[in-house]
Amino acid sequence: MKLSKIIISCLLAFQVQAFAKKNVTVEIKTTEGTMVLELDAQKAPKTVKNFVSYAKSKFYDGTVFHRVIKGFMVQGGGFTFKNGALDQKTTKKSVKNEAKNGLKNKRGTIAMARTSDPHSATAQFFINHNDNTNLDYPSFDGWGYAVFGKLTKGADVLDKIAAVKTGMNSGMKDVPVKEVKIISIKVK
Repeated sequence: MKLSKIIISCLLAFQVQAFAKKNVTVEIKTTEGTMVLELDAQKAPKTVKNFVSYAKSKFYDGTVFHRVIKGFMVQGGGFTFKNGALDQKTTKKSVKNEAKNGLKNKRGTIAMARTSDPHSATAQFFINHNDNTNLDYPSFDGWGYAVFGKLTKGADVLDKIAAVKTGMNSGMKDVPVKEVKIISIKVK
């Protein structure tokens, strides 16, 4: 009886571990269209877990792409618009930088945005609009920016977002003049 309980416990633990390492598909529905991404839970397990947690809690719903630079990247996931100004959302604690995972900042990959502190990423992310090898580990600061997935559908939507007119808002540059909203991010 005890042996069977041990075997069942081991099997359950193995299944949980195997599940945690499976890639995750997410759908980002925006006012410009829908993008689908595959998140690499094997190479960036902490980052994927963090992102999925925010998505499942609907944290991203109603946020905007607040920084858009054509030929570089589109960044979102941390701000909403309130009375015409950017309003930063409160986030959970930061996630450890997993930029040493071998994934590269190529066109269509998703990576965590952060401050100058390499381990400061929380909810904000960016999707590379171009190959940005300067952001790969070790980058200019010895760390780089942690890529954790790639676009599988919706490159045209990425291009539409990257092409929007931008300006200044709330002291920030490269903010879309017309709001580009993240309607939802759903884990499939």
